[in-house]
Amino acid sequence: MHASRTSKTRKWASSTLRNFSTAPKFSSVDPEELKKFSNLSGLWWDEGGEFKPLHSMNALRIPFIRNGLVNSRVVSTKKANTPSSLEGLNILDVGCGGGILAEPLARIGANVVGLDASEEAVQVAEQHAKLDTTLSDRLKYRHGTLEELAEEGQVYDAVVMSEVLEHMNNPKHCLQLASNLVKPGGSIFLTTLNRSCVSWLGGIIAAEYLLRLVPPGTHDWNKFLSPLEVENMLSDSDCTTRSIHGMSYNILTNSWHWSSNVSINYALHALKLSEQRVEEPKQTE
Repeated sequence: MHASRTSKTRKWASSTLRNFSTAPKFSSVDPEELKKFSNLSGLWWDEGGEFKPLHSMNALRIPFIRNGLVNSRVVSTKKANTPSSLEGLNILDVGCGGGILAEPLARIGANVVGLDASEEAVQVAEQHAKLDTTLSDRLKYRHGTLEELAEEGQVYDAVVMSEVLEHMNNPKHCLQLASNLVKPGGSIFLTTLNRSCVSWLGGIIAAEYLLRLVPPGTHDWNKFLSPLEVENMLSDSDCTTRSIHGMSYNILTNSWHWSSNVSINYALHALKLSEQRVEEPKQTE
C-alpha cells in the first residue's frame, strides 16, 4: 500500500510539474477586474447608467477608427463616408463588454469579432445583437482571452482596444499579442487613460467619487499608461504610432471632444510594420 501511495504521489507531482511548465508566463486577464465587470454585465446597454460615457464616446471612436483606416489606405477615400465604409474588413474588438463599440462597427460594414474574458458580458452582447438581424453575418462574439485567440493564428485588418488596456495585466504582453493578431500594414486603435496627477484628480477622484460617472473602484490609477509608454511598448512589438489625440468629456452634455490635452483620456492609432525588424548582430571587438 505504501508503494502504491508513493507511485500515485510521483504521478501527481509529475502531472503538476507538466501543468506548471506549460502554464503561460504572463496573463492578460486580471481576475479582480474580470469579477468587477462581470458583476456589471446587466448594465452595458443602460445608456443612462454607469456606461453612459462609453455610449457617447462612440461619436469619437467610430470616425477615429474609420478615418485611421482611410489614412492608412486600407479604406478608399471614396468609401469613407458611405454607410458601408468598412465593408470587407476584419476587426477584432478586445474587451468588447456588452458590444457597445462592436455593434456600430459592424453596422458600417466591418466583420467584427468581439472578444471578452467575461462570459456574462459576452452573453449580454450576443442577446443584444439579436435585436438587429442585419448584424448576424458580420458580428460574432467570443468568450476567451487574447492568449487563446493568438494561438489560433487568425489575423485581422485592425485590432481595437478601447477603454480596456487599463484593466488588463501585463500591458506590454497584451500589446505584443495584439500586434501578433494584426496583419502587416494593419492597425491597432487604443483609447485609454494617462497616468498623471490630472488623471488622478479627474479620472479617479472626480469621476468616481465626486461626480459618480462610474462606480468607485472602476479604475486603478497605477495601471494607467502614458502615451509615451504605450508608444514604446508598441514599438517593441513591431508597430509604429501614427497619431495620438487627447479626449475631453463634457458631463453636462454627455459629449466627447478632441483635444490637444492628453493628460486624462487619449486615443492612439498605430500601424503594424509590413516587415518585422531584424536586429543587427552586435559587433565584437
